[in-house]
Amino acid sequence: DDKVLDVALFEAYLQERIKISGKTGALAANNVVITRDRTKLTVASPADLGFSKRQLKYLSKRYLKKQQLRDYLRVVAASKNSYEMRYFSITGGDEEIEE
Repeated sequence: DDKVLDVALFEAYLQERIKISGKTGALAANNVVITRDRTKLTVASPADLGFSKRQLKYLSKRYLKKQQLRDYLRVVAASKNSYEMRYFSITGGDEEIEE
């Protein structure tokens, strides 16, 4: 909700790049549905299709790299069948160097 990542553009990116059986643009033919709720994208596919969760992570990381957000966001597995994007936790360099 912080306007760093445009969810609508990310959804369009996934729509045109997700491959099913080696072919892009075959989402509707295989009953794969991408839905968007404000800051959450859901990719639903039939169980017999065997949709690759790994491909979704790859495409997410590639999109972040393309948008130059890869230094700030990372893709993390939230559960067995979901991913989420989180900010890198940056500690404030309070360490002193002793010689």
